[in-house]
Amino acid sequence: QVRLVESGGALVQPGGSLRLSCAASGSIFSISAMGWYRQAPGMQRELVALITPSGITNYADSVKDRFTISRAFAMNMVYLQMSSLEPEDTAVYYCNAQTSHSENYWGQGTQVTVSS
Repeated sequence: QVRLVESGGALVQPGGSLRLSCAASGSIFSISAMGWYRQAPGMQRELVALITPSGITNYADSVKDRFTISRAFAMNMVYLQMSSLEPEDTAVYYCNAQTSHSENYWGQGTQVTVSS
């Protein structure tokens, strides 16, 4: 079992920056990848960024060059640094962990609202 707790969501103006954090606990040794997903009202949940324990990253085209995912060496913390935020980035952001046993875990989500 892996437990994920997100924090850092807030209301921010367009062009602003925000950093989301995700704390993982439990069987973190089994994590094969961690990522951030987001879901806007009426939309499907979509991948934002992914990172592996070796540091390999993958980003959605819409956030490349604006968002950066990083992790603590032990994979017990994952961060999403977001800059040049746009109203279209408004969504609930979810932390996700995938394990070597093909299990999938989700956090409770944190709201990011980009508005003037």
